[in-house]
Amino acid sequence: MQHPPILSFLGAAETVTGSRFLLETGSGRILVDCGLFQGLRDLRRRNWEPFPVEPSSIDAIVLTHAHLDHCGYLPALVRNGFAGSIVSTPTTAELAEIVLLDSAHLQEEEANYANGRGFSKHSPALPLYTKDDALSALELFRPIEYGKGADLVSGISVELVPVGHIVGSASAIVTVDGEDPRRLFFSGDVGRPHHPILRPPATPPACDVMVVESTYGNRVHEPTSEALDRMATAINETAHHGGTVVIPSFAVDRTEVLLMALGDLVRAGRIPQLPIYADSPMALAVLDVYRRAIANGEPDVALLGDGKDPFDPAGELREMRTVEESMSLNDLRFPSIIISASGMATGGRVLHHLLRCLPNSRNTVILPGYQSEGTRGRQLADGERTIKMLGQYVPVRAKVVVVDAFSVHADSDELVAWLKPVEPPDTCYVVHGERPAADALAQRLADEIGWKAVVPNQGERVRVDKRR
Repeated sequence: MQHPPILSFLGAAETVTGSRFLLETGSGRILVDCGLFQGLRDLRRRNWEPFPVEPSSIDAIVLTHAHLDHCGYLPALVRNGFAGSIVSTPTTAELAEIVLLDSAHLQEEEANYANGRGFSKHSPALPLYTKDDALSALELFRPIEYGKGADLVSGISVELVPVGHIVGSASAIVTVDGEDPRRLFFSGDVGRPHHPILRPPATPPACDVMVVESTYGNRVHEPTSEALDRMATAINETAHHGGTVVIPSFAVDRTEVLLMALGDLVRAGRIPQLPIYADSPMALAVLDVYRRAIANGEPDVALLGDGKDPFDPAGELREMRTVEESMSLNDLRFPSIIISASGMATGGRVLHHLLRCLPNSRNTVILPGYQSEGTRGRQLADGERTIKMLGQYVPVRAKVVVVDAFSVHADSDELVAWLKPVEPPDTCYVVHGERPAADALAQRLADEIGWKAVVPNQGERVRVDKRR
C-alpha cells in the first residue's frame, strides 16, 4: 500500500513567523520554507531546539522568498545535516545570499557585544549560526524560473508562480505523483494588488490542498492616501522641531517602497527636501538587486526602467555603508530621516538610532508595517513608555506613528478576493498569522466562498490524500 502523503506544520502555525511545512510521501521528504522564529522569547527559543525530523532525511527544500522568517533557519539546518537542493527563483537565491550572510553577521556581532558588555544570561553567548554555516547553505541553491517545473525527489515536483510580495517571491505548486496524485499549493507571503514595483499576485490554480498565509487575516489596510497624509504630517512636525525621523524598515522591499513614497512626497511639495539616510548594508545591497530587476525587466516587475534611480528621485539619499558612517548619525544636529533595519526593531543598526532618539520628544518613529507580538516594534506600536534594548531600559518620549498601508502583505479583503475565483480545494490550511487573524480569515473563507478552512496547530500532522 502506498504511503499516504503527510503534511506537518513545523512553524507559522498559530503564529506569524518561522514558516516550515514538511511534506512526507513514500518517495521522500520535502520542506517548504525554512524560516526563523522571531518575536516572543518562547518562539525564539524554538530556533535552538532540535529540528523535529533528522535534517539529513529531508531531500529538498522549496523556498518561497528571501525574508528571514521564511529562509533564516537554512544555515542551522545545513550545519545539522541537510545536504539536498534548495529550490527558489533566481532572484530569491540572489536575495537569500544577502539576507543569510547579514543574519549570520548580526548574530555573531550581537553575541560578541553581549559577551563584551556582560548582559547575556549565557556564558559565553553564542550565535545560532555563523557566516561559514550561511555560505554552506548558499552552495545548495538550485534556482528555477517562474513556470518551470522541477523534480524534487522521485514522484514529487514543484512549480513556482509569482505572488507579488517582494521581488522574486513565489507561491509553490507541489505535485505528488502515484496511484493517488495530489497537488498542493503553498501561498508563501501574498503581495497586494497594487504595488509600486511588482505585478499583482497570480491567481492560484485549482489544487487539492491549499496552505495560505493570514498575516492580516483580520484587518484591512488603511488607504495609501491616508497613510501618506499621516506620514507627511509626522515628518513636517518633526522637521519643524528640528528632530529626527527614524523608520525601522525591512531591508527587502519595505525600504524600496518607502524611498519611492518619500520621493513622491518631496516632488509633490508635501514634505521638505530632508537628507534621507539609508543605514543598513543589507538594505543597500537589496536596493541594487531591485535596481537590476527593474532595469532587466524581470517577469514579476511592473515598473519600467527609464535610466533614472527610482529610489532617489530627489537626490537626497545618503547610503551609510560602514560602521563609522552609521555612528556619524549620532551627531546629527539638523532635521533628517533615517531608514534602518530591522523592520521590527529586533536587532541591527536601528537599535542604536532608537537608543538615541526615543528619549527626545522632538523625534518621531514611524512604523511602516506589521509588528509581530513580542518585538520592540510591537511594544512601540502598543504605546509602551519604556522598552529594553542593548541591555538597558530606554524611555519612549518620541512620537510613534503606525502606517500599515506600506505593508507588502495582502489584507483580509485582498486575500479573499484573490482566492474567490479558485475552485474550492478539499481543505485550505490557514497559517502564518497570529491566532485571531488566522481564525478570522478561515471563517471568512468558509462563510463567503464556501471553503473548508482549518487553522492547524503547531506540530500538527495531517493526511493530504483523497477523502475515502
